[in-house]
Amino acid sequence: MIPRYTRPEMASIWEPQTRFKIWFEIEAHAADALAELGVIPKEAAKTIWAKAKDATFDVARIDEIERETKHDVIAFLTHLAEIVGPEARFVHQGMTSSDVLDTCFNVQLTRAADLLISDVDKVLAALKKRAFEHKMTPTIGRSHGIHAEPVTFGLKLAYAYAEFSRARERLVNARKEVATCAISGAVGTFAQIDPRVEAHVAKAMGLVPEPISTQVIPRDRHAMYFATLGVIASSIERLATEIRHMQRTEVLEAEEFFSEGQKGSSAMPHKRNPVLSENLTGLARMVRAYVTPAMENVVLWHERDISHSSAERMIGPDATVTLDFALNRLASLIDKLLIYPENMQKNLDRLGGLVHSQRLLIALTQKGASREDAYKFVQRNAMPVWRGEGDFQTLLKKDPEVKKYLGDAEIEEQFDLGYHLKHVDTIFKRVFAES
Repeated sequence: MIPRYTRPEMASIWEPQTRFKIWFEIEAHAADALAELGVIPKEAAKTIWAKAKDATFDVARIDEIERETKHDVIAFLTHLAEIVGPEARFVHQGMTSSDVLDTCFNVQLTRAADLLISDVDKVLAALKKRAFEHKMTPTIGRSHGIHAEPVTFGLKLAYAYAEFSRARERLVNARKEVATCAISGAVGTFAQIDPRVEAHVAKAMGLVPEPISTQVIPRDRHAMYFATLGVIASSIERLATEIRHMQRTEVLEAEEFFSEGQKGSSAMPHKRNPVLSENLTGLARMVRAYVTPAMENVVLWHERDISHSSAERMIGPDATVTLDFALNRLASLIDKLLIYPENMQKNLDRLGGLVHSQRLLIALTQKGASREDAYKFVQRNAMPVWRGEGDFQTLLKKDPEVKKYLGDAEIEEQFDLGYHLKHVDTIFKRVFAES
């Protein structure tokens, strides 16, 4: 985790003190269940809670023990025994390290998902506000980066809103899929611990029992979780790339907010650069990079190995922290985005009406021209305008073959901008119906 791109609430989920607190809760809840089953004394379970519930675990001490034992869970249990005393012998009965590690990891991932869902909600709120603000602000739609037909800026933002609505739904599903608990002992057979212990711990930790585990929780769950984060990162980059294009000097239809005292370049005082959007592009690349090790972690040897462990210690915090930061930056960027309708109109008019070429094509075919002829008539009048030679509507009115089918008034009718925007309300109702 890099402090520059880290928000405190998400970072706290991955701090050693938080991790050890979760480990203790897993062990203590398991002790409660074992006590109820008569496996350990009830007083022992009470003492475990009483001695360590409010304890601050000594991270340095645990690290010191681990340097000798070369085992993180044993190091923790040794330190816990120093706090609890003789009753610590009843901790971890019938359990294996993965019961603690995997259940804890899933607790952390579900907490991270809760924050990420909240982050997406902020993005959605900003997109919705700006979409309705510019619902009918006309701008040019582009295909292959080239002017195509008119849209509205509100539609661009509504598209992003729908995309992030899907992102939210995927996050909810990913959270559900990863919210499992395994307290099944060595190789997952429950030979040394009753399945009822697992059920008790799962409920206490806000999880559900893993239907079947080996010695580890199946990593396809985690692969789907991180893949979901990767898809969301791609959605962030798609929108960031759109903004970067719109801020280009030759386009300048929208621009990142430029604060008082902000500097765009160390060399050129005039510069106002889309640095936030570019930053989001880079962060998205990093989140996607964490997907591959998550996929590869699915493949483990037999009932347990730890080839996944080192990767998860990095991708768990890094992917969630980075995406958390990116989503919050995106929400702020959209909320403060400077939008220039005048430049949108200027760009829309730049090709002298060529953006209405499809309407002319359709109108000619409806009046009896073959599609091939209609295309030829429209294109041959469009190309001079593309080169900056003349006005599209004027040329069409002078074309004798076009005039065989369309009068001047009928030609003028095809240049109505409002025609392209007549279903904006319908689209908005579809996108925002349940928001």
